[in-house]
Amino acid sequence: MKVVIIGGGPAGLMAAEAAVTVGAEVELYDAMPSVGRKFLLAGKGGLNLTHSESIESFLSRYGTRRAFIEPAIRSFPPAALRTWARELGVETFVGTSGRIFPTDMKAAPLLRAWLRRLKQHGVQFHVRHRWCGWDEQGRLRFLASRGMSLVQADAVVLALGGGSWPQLGSDGAWVNMLSDRHVPVVPLQPANCGFDVQWSEHVRTRFAGHPVKTVAITMKAADGSTIRRMGEFVITTHGVEGGIIYMVSATIRNMIAAEGRATIWLDLVPDRPLTRLAQDLSRPRGKRTLATHLARCAGITGVKASLLREIVSNEVLADPVRLAAAIKSLPLMLVVPRPLKEAISTAGGVSFEALDGDLMVRSLPGVFCAGEMLDWEAPTGGYLLTACLATGRLAGVKAAQWSQVRASP
Repeated sequence: MKVVIIGGGPAGLMAAEAAVTVGAEVELYDAMPSVGRKFLLAGKGGLNLTHSESIESFLSRYGTRRAFIEPAIRSFPPAALRTWARELGVETFVGTSGRIFPTDMKAAPLLRAWLRRLKQHGVQFHVRHRWCGWDEQGRLRFLASRGMSLVQADAVVLALGGGSWPQLGSDGAWVNMLSDRHVPVVPLQPANCGFDVQWSEHVRTRFAGHPVKTVAITMKAADGSTIRRMGEFVITTHGVEGGIIYMVSATIRNMIAAEGRATIWLDLVPDRPLTRLAQDLSRPRGKRTLATHLARCAGITGVKASLLREIVSNEVLADPVRLAAAIKSLPLMLVVPRPLKEAISTAGGVSFEALDGDLMVRSLPGVFCAGEMLDWEAPTGGYLLTACLATGRLAGVKAAQWSQVRASP
């Protein structure tokens, strides 16, 4: 019973581990020269494995796709993920934000230990093999340096990623191959992404790369509820990205798609009530400049002061009460998401309605899907990696069981 895994990211590697543990012969193919490239990139600033919050809060992060992603995560929850890492010799800790990291914060030691264990268990790796679909007999086609090769498998797990960071292998080329087989695929879109803002030349050249912290973002969701998040974000030459922008990126993206633009409201001093701020700004200014007055009375300096001048009229700047209101609710218009290739992750993918409860494609018996190529999205904070590992594990187990049934007399 032979299971072929296509894709060497976290979902594919976990599918390989799950399948070989069940007893299948496992071969893993990847188009890149080595596996786990995006995994390593994700760990450059500290590998965020998962999150320590309650399982109910954790599952809520998957929004409208919770019902589809929940079975996989409940079968491999954050606690099980930490145990899995420990078995690889990697201890973890809970950070102040509740996020869970390896004690050394690095991805490379975990990946090395993981690959060593997979090879010891018999998983065969084939890199520089680009999947090109199926031939007329249903065999898998791979383009390698020596030309096209054909591979027969009892079951297949597709773990090809989304469309973000294509230079690391997730280029979305699989979309056309599955669409040609009439597999429903929701168009890929950027998730956890930045957005364009029509900055003045001054902001673009003077403040690109500057963090804006600590602030709160408020905006209306599609259902009419109010979303408020506190944290920081970064000014870019194109607009904004990072931190709390990523937290609400799905809502922003959907609003832009529906209305052509989205407005978020910035509270530049979230720890100070409006009435007190208005009183502080109403103090006599004397000969002090507005910049000095803002710094002394409101703690507004640098990039925050520049944002005020960028958005607020001179009339408002001259009126302490109206200025206080603007500082507490500064409108910022976002016009378009940054390109998919720049996004941290991908929304869209293989529709869950096209899959059964085992993540097998209904119209392609024996073909399972896992990871970011499925139609779900989640914010950063460990939710992305956990779901990739959990769906990979589920798909790998079910693919191995499917191959066992096929191999039975």
